[in-house]
Amino acid sequence: MEKGGNEGLQTRPSGKYGVVNYSSFMRFRVVSCSPLLQSTRPLFRQTSHLPFPSAAMPPAGSLTDEQLRFFDANGYLVLGSFSSAEEVRAMRDRMAELVDGFDGAGDVFSTKDHRQVKNDFFFKSAENISFFFEEKAFGDDGCLKQAKELSINKVGHALHELDPVFKKFSFGANVSSLFSSLRYKRPAVIQSMYIFKQPGIGGEVVPHQDNTFLYTDPPSCTGLWLALEDATKTNGCLWAIPGSHKNGLKRRMIRDEIDTHFDHPSPTYDLKEFVPLEVKSGDLVVIHGDLIHQSFENLSPVSRHALSLHVIDTEGCEWSKQNWLQRKIPPQPLYEN
Repeated sequence: MEKGGNEGLQTRPSGKYGVVNYSSFMRFRVVSCSPLLQSTRPLFRQTSHLPFPSAAMPPAGSLTDEQLRFFDANGYLVLGSFSSAEEVRAMRDRMAELVDGFDGAGDVFSTKDHRQVKNDFFFKSAENISFFFEEKAFGDDGCLKQAKELSINKVGHALHELDPVFKKFSFGANVSSLFSSLRYKRPAVIQSMYIFKQPGIGGEVVPHQDNTFLYTDPPSCTGLWLALEDATKTNGCLWAIPGSHKNGLKRRMIRDEIDTHFDHPSPTYDLKEFVPLEVKSGDLVVIHGDLIHQSFENLSPVSRHALSLHVIDTEGCEWSKQNWLQRKIPPQPLYEN
């Protein structure tokens, strides 16, 4: 029996996931060089944007017809060896540097205004590099129970703009050619997250759809989930309901003047419908914005680092003013038609 609440879920052979070796058909290669806010604590914040590369013409698409059919039918696609070991190591090393430079000592957490503090912190993270702790990282005395590098849930939401290492991946030819295959006209990364899924305390991410949080009219969000460590059923890999994207968006999270709320209650799902998406470090999972997916708590002694990008089309699609994420500066497109 698997730990983390996934009893009764069945595995499937890897061939069912559409796993492919990305380097075998990639025309362009980059040279190597989830309950969203669990707790607010001191943060590192960077506000000056790095210069963007000039938006290029759309590159040639990299996906085959078979892969596109699989994605259309299932709502997800696994691309093996999307990033090299050197690229993965560069991103992990850079995040270790950011965490090392993050000093959480001295800030005060107010229980009187906890909800407002959380939302202010969260809203401002849209264009910053901000740190979010695991819910179970703190003891009853309010102090961390373990080292800070083992306590952080995620870092977001503008790594792709403000940090050169993560920007290089986000604006690389691999990502651009993928969205050219998906026929995006003017794709832009709207948010980025480095997710740690810490050993023993890595929090559960309940079943959800990305369009719930990052809505455009018409819907255009696609998620990219890059494994920076092997992701297994034991340490909290992704699980998804194949084909669930064809049933439409179930609910939206709405931002008002001081808070957020959902416009409908959360649906219930049969856990037996989910399949595990176990992947190796460097593999990429492409996720349709309406796909129902989740991950369980990581009760294992092994972490599960990943980089998550969410991309929208900024041509012919209107960003909702009711989304939690509202930017002062429009996102830079990966390319333009």
